[in-house]
Amino acid sequence: MTEQTRDIQLEPSWKDELAGEFDKPYMQSLRQFLLQEKQQGQQIFPPGNQIFNALNTTPFDKVRVVILGQDPYHGPDQAHGLCFSVQQDVAVPPSLQNIYKELHADLGLPVPSHGNLMQWAEQGVLLLNAVLTVRAGQANSHQGKGWEHFTDRIVELLNERREHLVFMLWGSYAQRKGAMIDRKRHLVLSSPHPSPLSAHRGFLGNRHFSKANQYLQQQQLASIDWQIR
Repeated sequence: MTEQTRDIQLEPSWKDELAGEFDKPYMQSLRQFLLQEKQQGQQIFPPGNQIFNALNTTPFDKVRVVILGQDPYHGPDQAHGLCFSVQQDVAVPPSLQNIYKELHADLGLPVPSHGNLMQWAEQGVLLLNAVLTVRAGQANSHQGKGWEHFTDRIVELLNERREHLVFMLWGSYAQRKGAMIDRKRHLVLSSPHPSPLSAHRGFLGNRHFSKANQYLQQQQLASIDWQIR
């Protein structure tokens, strides 16, 4: 492990699993790109200490469910390192509103008053974006810079070294990213994306939350309390 890797603030179990990634050329290139963005005065979301929030909140050996997103929200004070989640005092985005609608229809849970999904992450729901940073006001602006290699490795490690996980793949992007997952080893739940453009094509009514808990219980594992309080 290099000095540069040791300086990275990352939850210990993930740091052990991912240590080799930080010295690879793609990660060095990504680090240089992010440095250039800052030098050019670009505002980057989420803040630096929240980029690895999903991993820091949900240790490798505690993951039970994986939800794959695409890239962080690019509006002020929204992104905090968990896919689909926003800070507590920020308006709930449309995709998350549809997630809450499905949660209510599936499990009868009340629709939460805020969009912070930290309570899921703390129970073992890994809320992982494929790309972990974005330029303020410019969606997808950090795609293709290296983050996808890093998060592919995260999915590979979970697939290979864990058993009986639930992967929720919403939309074609997440489904492509999750194509490697061993369906005999894990439960893979796929549906259209919860965005307003596609939610009515099959996201609403997918019952992924109850299906996840049913599977976990069948494996003698604790279910997720999906209610956001």
